[in-house]
Amino acid sequence: MHRYPLSFLILTALGILCAIPGLVSLFGFGALIHPVLDDPMAGLAFIVSAVALIGSGAFPLVIARLKAGEGG
Repeated sequence: MHRYPLSFLILTALGILCAIPGLVSLFGFGALIHPVLDDPMAGLAFIVSAVALIGSGAFPLVIARLKAGEGG
């Protein structure tokens, strides 16, 4: 079993959770969740935040892979 860094798992999970209301808002159903999400720009903000969270989670994963490649 391959072990992933905890920070990668947490940030990726938060990114996925952030992408869900963003996609709902972009598809035009944001008002069902909250009136503010009725604006498609709010959905875009959620999507950008999700990409940033997933990208931030990728750094610990890359560092762990590089560290494992060194034999340590």
